Amino acid sequence: MKLIFVFCCYFLFYSAIVIPVISTFMKEAKGTAMVETYQLVQEKMLEAINAQIEETSCLTGISSLSTKVLKALRFVPRHLFVSEDQEPYAYLNSALPIGEGQTISQPFIVAIMTELLDIRSTDKVLEIGTGSGYQAAILSQLASKVYTIEIFPSLMEEAVSRFKKLGYLNIQTYVGNGANGWSEYAPYNKIIVTAASETVPHNLIEQLSPNGIMVIPLGKDNEDQYLTVIKKDLSGKITQKMILPVRFVPFTNRY
Repeated sequence: MKLIFVFCCYFLFYSAIVIPVISTFMKEAKGTAMVETYQLVQEKMLEAINAQIEETSCLTGISSLSTKVLKALRFVPRHLFVSEDQEPYAYLNSALPIGEGQTISQPFIVAIMTELLDIRSTDKVLEIGTGSGYQAAILSQLASKVYTIEIFPSLMEEAVSRFKKLGYLNIQTYVGNGANGWSEYAPYNKIIVTAASETVPHNLIEQLSPNGIMVIPLGKDNEDQYLTVIKKDLSGKITQKMILPVRFVPFTNRY
């Protein structure tokens, strides 16, 4: 109940104060004033994330975000990864629609999944479900190379445009069925899946390197789903641990 209370307080503050402020500045402010406004609400978003990190630490084992993940969250402008009509809500700690029945994940979920991956600067990361490109942009600040797959061409086209505009040069993209992975560049040190799957796709297990980590939401649509961490040891043995109840859009197998 305490977690719900914290989120509700943040939501009421954001709805009553922050969203009107952003909306006003979007119409009237330019340049430095606009940047300062987004920095203000971005810090409020980080406060909400940190509060939720603390509240869920008994489940995740993570009581605070690492400096490198916080730095990445500050560096990537979330408002540039949503449509113009959603910009006033970009720094709310909530998922938002991005088209094709998909969403940009809640910032807390982006943060905790990234933290659970424990990315090193030399890592090669595979992302399944590019969406608007926000999660891939966060990963690009931490990893050597990010390979990201999206099944909807329209979403990938927009994401690629954002990557180019913002100068994220270590992200490579592919339109296709994420369940197949991307064997051309396998194995991957880390794999992240941003849609719920009933089971772990076999190809993704095969493409995970020894000592690799995969973070994936497992469960049926409209039923219990759990954020799950999968590890492969040096001998190839797989271990699986449920971390946190979540709600994701279902994994799409269109091809």
